[in-house]
Amino acid sequence: MKCSKCGSDAILFQNYSGMHLCENHFIADFESRAKKAIRKYRWISQGDRIAVAMSGGKDSGALLHFLTKVFGERRDTGIIAISIDEGIQGYRDIEAVRHIAESYNVPFHSASFKDSYGFTLDDIVERQGDRISCSRCGVLRRHLLNKTARELGATKIALGFNLDDEAQSVLMNALRGDAVTLTRRQVMREGFVPRIRPFINLPEREVALYATLNVEGFVEVGCPYSKNALRADVREILNIYNYRHPSTKYALVNLGEELKTPAEDNRTEPGICPGCGEPSFGECQACRIVKEMKR
Repeated sequence: MKCSKCGSDAILFQNYSGMHLCENHFIADFESRAKKAIRKYRWISQGDRIAVAMSGGKDSGALLHFLTKVFGERRDTGIIAISIDEGIQGYRDIEAVRHIAESYNVPFHSASFKDSYGFTLDDIVERQGDRISCSRCGVLRRHLLNKTARELGATKIALGFNLDDEAQSVLMNALRGDAVTLTRRQVMREGFVPRIRPFINLPEREVALYATLNVEGFVEVGCPYSKNALRADVREILNIYNYRHPSTKYALVNLGEELKTPAEDNRTEPGICPGCGEPSFGECQACRIVKEMKR
């Protein structure tokens, strides 16, 4: 097939737009939509120091490439990379992540569950089983990422979440009946580093293609414990439905944004945990997990 814009050989068909795109027009379209999201939500401002959460996979690799391409030469912004080692044997290759970051001349930093909490995710699974490993991991990873980014002077944390991730999150919260999370808007609080998601409107397959075209050394290895996650079931359901109704994921993401209440009406503003000093909504889940493991 030929590109709908220039007639060159196409590398992608966008079923939601009906367009075939060549490599040049795909990259231009991809980056334009990521920039539009940044402008819409005012995610990056003069003086920001952006910490890119790096896993070593396609999403974070693509995000680092995009941000360094757009903001890397600007003197009024800075970019660093942070990787969290959960302690899953054979899963997280910190040196591979470091190599990607250093290939873009971006300072790299890492933190581990073992050094910060005294145990690994493998330890949690050994003692508590793998049924709830994903929820435990998510709490501790977010907690440690925020702490590390703040200590490094970051003003924003950039996450590689794509359209599929965001749509899955909205549907998961709906299936759980979690109205609080569905309607909770990000509230600024001392100690909390705001999150930004430039790829919020970009499908996973396009992020993967962008990474393939631009990033060397990224590795896609599935977490051995992810088989128990609700997200895996939701991903399968959503992909089947979206195949017949290509705008479904966009509709879910837009719904999620519309449901969020204005900040002044939000009654779940984070407090500060007296135990670890990190922002938390209600009881600090990270401290609760640490106490369980110590017992």
